[in-house]
Formats: sequence, C-alpha cells, structure tokens
Amino acid sequence: MLDDVSTIEYIRRAKSGDSTAKETLIEHNVSLVKCIVKRYLGKGVDYDDLFQIACMGFLKAIAGFDEGFGVKFSTYAVPMIAGEIKRFMRDDGSVKVSRTMKQTAKEINAFVEEYTIEHGKQPPMSAIAEKFGIEEAEAVFIMGSSKMPLSLYGGTDFKDGKERDLIETLTTDDNQDDWLDRMLLRGAIESLTERDRRVIILRYFRDMTQSEVAERIGVSQVQVSRIESRILKEFREKLSG
Repeated sequence: MLDDVSTIEYIRRAKSGDSTAKETLIEHNVSLVKCIVKRYLGKGVDYDDLFQIACMGFLKAIAGFDEGFGVKFSTYAVPMIAGEIKRFMRDDGSVKVSRTMKQTAKEINAFVEEYTIEHGKQPPMSAIAEKFGIEEAEAVFIMGSSKMPLSLYGGTDFKDGKERDLIETLTTDDNQDDWLDRMLLRGAIESLTERDRRVIILRYFRDMTQSEVAERIGVSQVQVSRIESRILKEFREKLSG
C-alpha cells in the first residue's frame, strides 16, 4: 500500500480528474478491497460482482475523503466500501432475515391492519416505532426485509390533507446503514450466552459506554471490552465464512 503522503497526493490528483491516479489508488489498495469483499462471500453474490461493487465504494471514498477528517484514508474507506456492498445486498435481498425479525414483521403487519381498520388510514412510521419500542429506521428495515402486505410506498393521509408515502414519514436523520449493521448483529446474537447477549444489546442497541455496561452487569470495564472484542471477532468470522 502507498504511504500516507503519497495516498493524499494521489487523492488530490484523482479529485482533479486524473483517472490514472484513481487506477493507482485502486491498484495499491486492492488487498484492502479484497479483504472487505471476503467478509461477504457465501451470501449469494458472486465474488466478481462483490469486487466490482467494492471498487465503486472505494471510488466514492476517494470522492468523499477530506483531509480535514484527521484520519487515514484507509480508515475512512473501509466503512464506505462495506456500506456499498451492504446496500447492494439489502436491495438484492441477499441479507438473511432472522426468525426474530420475521416474527416482528408479522406483528407489525397485524398492528397495521388493526390500525387501518380503526382509523381508516395506514399508520405513520412514528406510530409503528412507538408501538414496538424501536427506532423508525429499524421499523423500515424490518418491513422491507419481508413480504409485507403494507407497502412502504403506500399512501397515508396527514393533518394537512396531503397524502404521502409511508416511507416519507421516516425522519431524515436516521442512518439506515447503521441499522443494517445492527440488524445483522441482532441475527447473530440469538445464539449467545445471556451475559454476552446483554453486553451487545446494551452497547449497540442501548448506546451505553463500556463503563456503563460494566456497572450495569457487575463486571469491570476491561472485562466488557474483552467480551465485546471476542463477540465482534466471532461475528466477523461468521460474515467472512
């Protein structure tokens, strides 16, 4: 791989329209791209397709990188590449849907039917999220992950008299890629021990710090860090396996 100074120089040239600089950056970072691609093999998408999608993510990382971020380009590029792959897998239907998510989807559908009968219109995303104690973005993912009779693009009425797609009732500051990560993790934690499950839920679904989790479950912060690292390592191995 290129050193940091050379990488920045090539990024500057690439942003100025130098296609050779882009090719050089890809050539010298191909091992990084392949490493990320390997995490998603065995998920129903061909390697060549994943590699091309990953390269698209890499090019987006070049275009979006700002030296003012104060991080290495590779640090910025990894989530951009992974995000591009995950968006494709989400849209392509390659993301596996856990039993828990399927059950929640059925319950949401039943709630939607009852709400529609009672109110004469489909519920907004906020009502669905409040009913099930989840974020609106998570509700969207759950509904989108299964064949719900209710369409996310079905119209629903508002107080101003206008009809909007249900998807439009989702607040704009929700990060759907973050929720995809969380949902993939949620599917993986079903087989964890009770303590390990609590650590992951408190850290990634309740947004607690390691110190807060340690206090909650009665262990040291170091122990929480070790538990979290071990679980995430196993999770990544499953994704790459």
